[in-house]
Amino acid sequence: MARRTIASEITTDGVALHAGRNIRMTLAPAPADTGIVFRRSDLDGAEFSARYDRVTETRLGTVIGEGDVRVGVIEHLMAAIAGAEIDDLIVTLDGPEPPILDGDALSYLDLIARAGTRALRGIRNAVRVLRRVEVKDSDAMAALVPADRLEFDFDIAFDSAAIGKQHMNWLFSAEGFRNDIAPARTFGFIHELEALNKAGLARGASLVNTLAIDGDTVVNASLLRFADEFVRHKILDAFGDMALAGGPLIARFEGHKSGHALNNALLHALFSNPANFEIVTAG
Repeated sequence: MARRTIASEITTDGVALHAGRNIRMTLAPAPADTGIVFRRSDLDGAEFSARYDRVTETRLGTVIGEGDVRVGVIEHLMAAIAGAEIDDLIVTLDGPEPPILDGDALSYLDLIARAGTRALRGIRNAVRVLRRVEVKDSDAMAALVPADRLEFDFDIAFDSAAIGKQHMNWLFSAEGFRNDIAPARTFGFIHELEALNKAGLARGASLVNTLAIDGDTVVNASLLRFADEFVRHKILDAFGDMALAGGPLIARFEGHKSGHALNNALLHALFSNPANFEIVTAG
């Protein structure tokens, strides 16, 4: 299978989830073997690759960086890039995060569709998991297990009756991602908002881009696209985090209450031992 990039440059703008200010983002085609590169136009064009070993923070979003330069909340965009099976891309931002848009991955996927895609003269490699790799934190767990195709098996449990316990098993396909996972919006709890704002976080969260939970109620329930949207969004997050592996995974991801920190720890565990994986030609 050949590597892919987008066919033409495309730009959008919108509010950043945590920074709370307008961000301009441009997606541009890249040569084969570039990988996914983030560039900060507001910081003299500083750039770095989107990889698991560039992750610097995982609180309320996956942050990557190098030196003093950071780009946060990349998981939704990375999920869309992986869902569109894009291997090489330049993402240019004039601020610290991509715009959150609708709080899902579908908004980014539609942007990529408008730009179109094209094949490159390069071989697309994948990371095949050869043996089970697992990480835990208290009662949370994430694992990668040998499989023929990329698959996610995820369950969550929240005290709020608005979420409760949810489980989903999902086998990746580009069409399945667009229909079943990409539309799922991010979510947050109203009682945490004031503390987050004081910490400089969630300043761009709104009832348009975030499912807001107050006690046992979804305040903006009219935005719900699925009855089990919360576990779908957790799969979206995990898919975006796994896209930092440097190539598509051939494995089953098993997650129980897993978040960004555990997802990243899982990739570190995977690549810590060459016996855990092999690099193969995708497709």
